[in-house]
Amino acid sequence: MKKRSSLKKMMATAILAALAYVLNTAVVFPAMAPFQHFVNVLAVYLLGPWYGMVAALICGSLRMLSGRTIMAITGGIIGPLLAGYLYRKTKNVYLLAIGEMVGSGILGALLSYPFMVTFYGMKAGNWAQLIPFFLPSAAVGSLLGLLTILLTKKNGLIDRMKAKINS
Repeated sequence: MKKRSSLKKMMATAILAALAYVLNTAVVFPAMAPFQHFVNVLAVYLLGPWYGMVAALICGSLRMLSGRTIMAITGGIIGPLLAGYLYRKTKNVYLLAIGEMVGSGILGALLSYPFMVTFYGMKAGNWAQLIPFFLPSAAVGSLLGLLTILLTKKNGLIDRMKAKINS
């Protein structure tokens, strides 16, 4: 039974990563990827922090292979971990969304800074200079994810999906 549950989680992770990649490719916002954060929130709610981080890593890797910078990875992987930690401790979907915003919007920006300076020749300056680029994207995507969870909770859809994946 446990093997089957792991397989379902891996399949859901791949589907969510693909969804994030397609949405971020099809709906373009200049220097923003709000759908990554949207999917991160859904992935953490449905699968937990580690699978959420893996979905973000897969999508970020695909985005990087198609011409984006390493920020596609570094900006997306901390959010699911922080969001997942907060959600596991509190079972509060609002804190899940805030964790994604802070994790990706602030911590992800700070993590991206040394990579951008070292590998992409960004002029060294203030460590926090990427936060204004990351935080709006993380906020929009996290709020979309939260809204999706809240709306689909009303009819039980997302909780049925969660139960099916985790059974």
